[in-house]
Amino acid sequence: MNKSDLFRYKNLLLAKQHELTTGKSLAGSISPGGEPHGDPVDMAADEASATVQMRLKQTDSKLLRAIEDALTRIRQEKFGTCEECGQPISKARLEAVPWARYCRDCKEQQGAQG
Repeated sequence: MNKSDLFRYKNLLLAKQHELTTGKSLAGSISPGGEPHGDPVDMAADEASATVQMRLKQTDSKLLRAIEDALTRIRQEKFGTCEECGQPISKARLEAVPWARYCRDCKEQQGAQG
């Protein structure tokens, strides 16, 4: 992988990291529950919304860790190499998921085992 590719992926990762840390992610777009009010249907809807909010924040947190790991791999010159088989991760996969740790084949094998 050449330096311009690494620079591009680093910028993609930093942009996504900024999006997540500035509250422009999905978790930031749902209003928090607050005090219970209204009839049982309203309270159930508020509870469901709070659950969704919590899950989105957990997802954002995991994604932030994955992005930080990818940035570390760039610094260590290990970015773009599958951690399972050691083969290069395709550019198409890195364009779609720049924080990917595994090539498509190894990721699919993990999914089949899980």
